[in-house]
Amino acid sequence: MAKRIFVGGHRGLVGQALVRRLSEDKDVELVTRTRSELDLARAVDVDAFFANERIDEVYLAAARVGGILANDTFSADFIVENLHIELNVIDAAYRRRVQKLLFMGSSCIYPRLAAQPIVEEALLTGPLEPTNSAYAVAKIAGIELCRAYQKQHGFRSVCLMPSNLYGPGDTFDAFQSHVLPALMMRFHEAKVRGQSEVVVFGTGTPRREFVYVDDVADAALVAMKHFENAEIVNVGLGYDVTIRELAAHIANVVGYRGSIVFDPKKPDGTPQKLLDVSRLAALGWRAKVSIGDGIERTYRWYVEHVAKP
Repeated sequence: MAKRIFVGGHRGLVGQALVRRLSEDKDVELVTRTRSELDLARAVDVDAFFANERIDEVYLAAARVGGILANDTFSADFIVENLHIELNVIDAAYRRRVQKLLFMGSSCIYPRLAAQPIVEEALLTGPLEPTNSAYAVAKIAGIELCRAYQKQHGFRSVCLMPSNLYGPGDTFDAFQSHVLPALMMRFHEAKVRGQSEVVVFGTGTPRREFVYVDDVADAALVAMKHFENAEIVNVGLGYDVTIRELAAHIANVVGYRGSIVFDPKKPDGTPQKLLDVSRLAALGWRAKVSIGDGIERTYRWYVEHVAKP
């Protein structure tokens, strides 16, 4: 009998990658629902879903996400919606006898000034980055839910903490996008319009680690196989770049030849986020897609599916 796996948020960036990866397994029967079919923020609907479907495993990738500006502007929406989703799914999954759950977190859970590279034990050892603290607190609450359900009920779960994600299916929006797709969209539009310069938020000095989303999907399957006590497992590329370097590389891939200007009046966010990925590395996992290759793949997808003619 095929294992029935529910991918929450299957239309999102991570969810699409998980569906691609899990679809390769003939012993897996994927179960998905659009938001119009199942609102994960509504407890009664989530409970009814798990009561009626025989779900063996859950990959919880559904979340409200966004870049610095969206997080800082709609902090209440970010924390409320994500708390509802996490509580409803984790609780219903336990009560309806799901065998195991993967909770997709974020590297923003770690302190703003955590020692680099960041180990999983750094959680709750210092203040968070203020610009996305509401989202971070919601993700920390999801981890604590998994830990509490494991401790009290023996519910098996793993909490995956990826660094900055990007790839096909990403959000390309001036307000909602994270830094990499936002820059890609702005450089492309500047090239099309013949603009002489593109302004980038911040100083360009913060360092970020970017991991291709299909690598994260592979890591999720490895983590589900080897971890089960609500353990936190980092997933990343293993090296970082400055935002200035990132902008220059994206501009080159896009073919934009104008000037890149940085606006130091805009927030930089956390100075550096580089994850220690030794837990997965010890199991033989490593990211396969370099940032250069990943940006090229993502830009091809953007041009084919999103960019205006």
